[in-house]
Amino acid sequence: MAKNTICVWYEKDAEAAARFYAETFPDSAVIAVHHAPGDFPSGKQGDVLTVEFTVAGVA
Repeated sequence: MAKNTICVWYEKDAEAAARFYAETFPDSAVIAVHHAPGDFPSGKQGDVLTVEFTVAGVA
């Protein structure tokens, strides 16, 4: 069976949003937070780039 991947985009506060979902829905968790390794044109080192999380068991 094919596995679907859900992708949600946030302009900012992605980590806070993922943590909100993880605290609100059962069987939910933040899996990983990926940070920028260095400065880049629209951001700086340490900015959150992507957040991997599950909501209600769906990744």
